[in-house]
Amino acid sequence: MSDAPPPSPHRARVDLPDWMRNPEPPRRTLGRRLSDLVDGVPALAVARRRIWAWQGRTRFGERHPTVAAIGSFVFVAVTATLLVVGMLYLAWAIRQGRI
Repeated sequence: MSDAPPPSPHRARVDLPDWMRNPEPPRRTLGRRLSDLVDGVPALAVARRRIWAWQGRTRFGERHPTVAAIGSFVFVAVTATLLVVGMLYLAWAIRQGRI
């Protein structure tokens, strides 16, 4: 007697349509052409890798979350205040007939 598991039952072969077995090559879009151009020029390829490395760095908000949160709050508060004051000024100017 063998310790090997019993063989799995045979599964019938699935006939795939021709478009799935032999797909068309990828379209030559503008993005792929530009990517091939960048890969073909060594200086551009190096620049691309540097940009990817730069994008992979830790963000300021990840290194200093409290400072980023306080700075974001101040920015939003100032922006909202300026928008409200601007709207009130426009309403006042329209009522005075200046606009």
